Amino acid sequence: MKDFRPKLPGFLTGMKILLVNMFKTLSPLTKNPNVNYPFEKEIVAPRARGVIALDAEACTSCMLCARQCPDWCIYIEGHKELQPPSKPGGRERSRAVLDRFDIDYALCMYCGICVEVCPFDALFWTPEYEYSEYNMGAMLHDKNRLDEWLKTVPETGGLEN
Repeated sequence: MKDFRPKLPGFLTGMKILLVNMFKTLSPLTKNPNVNYPFEKEIVAPRARGVIALDAEACTSCMLCARQCPDWCIYIEGHKELQPPSKPGGRERSRAVLDRFDIDYALCMYCGICVEVCPFDALFWTPEYEYSEYNMGAMLHDKNRLDEWLKTVPETGGLEN
């Protein structure tokens, strides 16, 4: 029959580690790693992934982001308009106009594929994380609401050497 009693030196070492760490966190000299959330905002990393912002002027409704999204949470509608020629004697050009751009954050898994595949840099990550809703239907952000998030996008630094 085996003896399941703890070995005394190992047990005492474990108790010593427990007591030292317990009193270290209770000491007023140590910094508390927790944040009192509703009253204090957490300082997030500079490139944190929060909500996705849309630059509606840069979007050409090419639908690359919607096609590459694994969750199918991006809804885009657009139409083409004829633009007058830029030079006299030139021909009219067609330009895509964005009618609807919605992201359903209740479905989004924040993978970032849409931001990466956008060839016109119309989608950006913002560090904002406070956009929860009581109603599930309010998690569908439309073009105007996504454009408001654009103000919170941090400036990008230069390229690294």
